[in-house]
Amino acid sequence: MEKFTKLVSTCVRNGITDLHIRTGQPVAVRKTGHLHFQREIVFDTAEMDALLKYVTTERQRRLLAERWSVDFSTYSSDAQMRLNAFYTADGLGLAVRFLPSVVPDFEALNLHPSLRELCSLHHGLILICGPTGNGKSTTIAAMIREINQTRSAHVITLEDPIEYRFSSEKALMDQRELGAHFPSFEQGLQDVLREDADVIMVGELRDPETMRLTINAAEAGHLVIATLHAGTPEEALLRLCNAFGEGSQDFARAQIASSLGAVVVQHMEILARVGFRAPVLSIVRSSVSVKNVIRENRFNQLESIQQAGRGEGMFTFERYREDFLDQKTNLVPPTVAFRPSTAAVPPVRPVEAPQPPPPCDPKLPPAGSLGNQPVGQPANPPAAPRFQERDGAGPYRIDDETPLEELVAQMRKTMA
Repeated sequence: MEKFTKLVSTCVRNGITDLHIRTGQPVAVRKTGHLHFQREIVFDTAEMDALLKYVTTERQRRLLAERWSVDFSTYSSDAQMRLNAFYTADGLGLAVRFLPSVVPDFEALNLHPSLRELCSLHHGLILICGPTGNGKSTTIAAMIREINQTRSAHVITLEDPIEYRFSSEKALMDQRELGAHFPSFEQGLQDVLREDADVIMVGELRDPETMRLTINAAEAGHLVIATLHAGTPEEALLRLCNAFGEGSQDFARAQIASSLGAVVVQHMEILARVGFRAPVLSIVRSSVSVKNVIRENRFNQLESIQQAGRGEGMFTFERYREDFLDQKTNLVPPTVAFRPSTAAVPPVRPVEAPQPPPPCDPKLPPAGSLGNQPVGQPANPPAAPRFQERDGAGPYRIDDETPLEELVAQMRKTMA
């Protein structure tokens, strides 16, 4: 769709990180953390329907009709994109996050070189944490890139959706997408343990069972890299502990202490001296002191250990800012790190596994078919009668088509 592809090209050239499209409303873009309206650019209902068909598969459109929102990724010649389609009071909406056409390395992302050391670990759990929209996915992509280029390892990713596509270099790369290649993160993690994986990437730890299985995988001898929504290392570790029941807390802390490789929490800040955003990190590395405070439930002492652990590669946010970002003279602006590459080969859309046929219901249209329903509108389920007839269970036959006169006649006959 020409209007959308031109808009994407303009956004990428101007360092836009997010694009928001709503039916009948001006487009909004986010740059350096601030939203700006483009009031001359509006997509009407027909254009939104065409756009949705352009960027989604049939399976994704079916999910949108069923759940009223869907996550997916796609690409153009200029950028890879992560998208969410959803419904609002105005109709269909689309949120687009732009990703680099080529995965940047640690230097291009202004990340501390100690993250490269984490990529050489052969087992353990590495948590990449932080708020939504603060670069966790791109940091993990840089780590996977490093492993792919330097290690002879089998890397399996479990993602929702697949964002960056990797070709096998030194590592064997297998990327799997929730809903397209595995039904749930629990099932995906169980599968991976039977697939000879050396490195496992879990897109997001959302529920207790996924957290427990992820810890088990790390304890079993795999290097596991996962994302978690947490604002501090202490909060991240407490969330992992809370995935276990109250009676299992001692066991949980012992398991986490033995399997933890590192916790990295990052958020983006605008640096006044350069005028663009850069990631600020808080890093906890596994050490004897860290293991002890986890086992003994003394999480409030983690920051003190970070302060004293400079020689072990640990940072608080403040010290990371002072010791690394303020001292770094060649910070790379996002417009350079995320610029389109003429050498980049557009990734192929991931092949989806065969989907099981949905249960047959004669009252509903066939799977993948919305009949004459526009793509931009959710399909409405068939309306049920207000009263259901019960065979012989009541004296009256009542449904939406029964005239009032007939109902009164039935009542009089019964009362006579």
